Amino acid sequence: MPFWRLYYHLVWSTKNREAIITPQIETRLYAYIVNKAAELGVYTYAINGDPQHTHMVVASPPDLALSKLIQEVKGASSHDINQQGIGFKFAWQRGYGALSLGQRQLDQAVAYVERQKEHHRDQTTHPWLERYSEFDEGPDNHGLGRSRVPSLREEGVAYGYLGDPLF
Repeated sequence: MPFWRLYYHLVWSTKNREAIITPQIETRLYAYIVNKAAELGVYTYAINGDPQHTHMVVASPPDLALSKLIQEVKGASSHDINQQGIGFKFAWQRGYGALSLGQRQLDQAVAYVERQKEHHRDQTTHPWLERYSEFDEGPDNHGLGRSRVPSLREEGVAYGYLGDPLF
């Protein structure tokens, strides 16, 4: 069995960023996502969000592509919620955000996700972790080599915003 420690902070939105993750469906939705992730061999450290998007901190095995993990949890969870007869169509938006973490960042990432509702209420969200724009799905690749493909660069580190040293 291989040794691995691959941690990720994952974020994705509801379709058109509609506020449809209501308290009535949130518990079932998040439990379903955690269970689906576990079926794929993924350990969930934290899951939370607001009515428009979801954050997860996970450890994923190296033989599972992140795109496959996201595809599976988004597809299965929206199908499950829609089978409950909630009175509207629940759907996720295309795309997702994925940030890799070191083990030293894990506790900070978990704390950030666990406090999602407070961050949104108090407007203390981190712009890099909550952002959305035309670049949500990454830069376009028009068949050019890596050196010619535009890249996005962070202006600061994601988990150092509270003034705590990361390393």
